[in-house]
Amino acid sequence: MTPDDIFAALHAASGAKLFTVTLLDRDAGVAWRAYTSHPEDYPVTGTKPMIENGWAAQVLGRGETFVANDTAGFAKYFSDHAVINALGCEAAVNLPVSDGDLVQGTVNILDVAGHFTPSRVAELEALVSDARTDLLNAFKEIREAR
Repeated sequence: MTPDDIFAALHAASGAKLFTVTLLDRDAGVAWRAYTSHPEDYPVTGTKPMIENGWAAQVLGRGETFVANDTAGFAKYFSDHAVINALGCEAAVNLPVSDGDLVQGTVNILDVAGHFTPSRVAELEALVSDARTDLLNAFKEIREAR
């Protein structure tokens, strides 16, 4: 399976309205999109600087899932919140993918307001956990091809 196959299968299993996978390049200080369900709005060529903030400390630093069930919960961290809202999404969950030592990337799932109930978040965490080895292998393959 190719990395895109792995990401697409995870997207389908998540049922997400908007789905992206982001890889981290800590040396360059950027995060870059490796997969997207909306290539016109969020192309895979997109990068953004890794910024020190509460979201980064939680997700990238401590490896904890970030959940916001309304725009106000993520707007202070996501400068593209207007684009997210225009796509019909008002809730976000970011799931870190760790190699055991460091977070290597995130699975980002966005949907309608209030979508991410505790049980739904637990299901998504289990989905990403079950796919962890495949995700890390996909990340490695993508990095080597870059």
